[in-house]
Amino acid sequence: MGAKTRSAEQGSDKPKKRGIGMEFQDKTLTCKDCGEEFVFTAGEQEFYAEKGFENEPGRCRECRAARKRERANRPRQMFEVVCSQCGITTEVPFEPKDGRPVYCRDCYEAQRRAI
Repeated sequence: MGAKTRSAEQGSDKPKKRGIGMEFQDKTLTCKDCGEEFVFTAGEQEFYAEKGFENEPGRCRECRAARKRERANRPRQMFEVVCSQCGITTEVPFEPKDGRPVYCRDCYEAQRRAI
């Protein structure tokens, strides 16, 4: 069995890289947007592992770029709120949930520094 595994590895033309206790090999994935196959390279896998990303990409490079352009061109929806600490009216880029404090920029920064 060991000889069989060794010869299969020798016959592979895919590049291999070693990560943190792992061996990376190019992997073919299918894009969930366009349905085309794309290669998740050993180098990309190593990068994902170094960054702590646990999920493989679901979209090919072209669809990821198109999605990023689409998001960049869309205006961000802002929500008007009253700061839970100082009481001023401000806007935040998320819809606040009931019972959760929401802070203006200055109070938020003060809260972060205090932690």
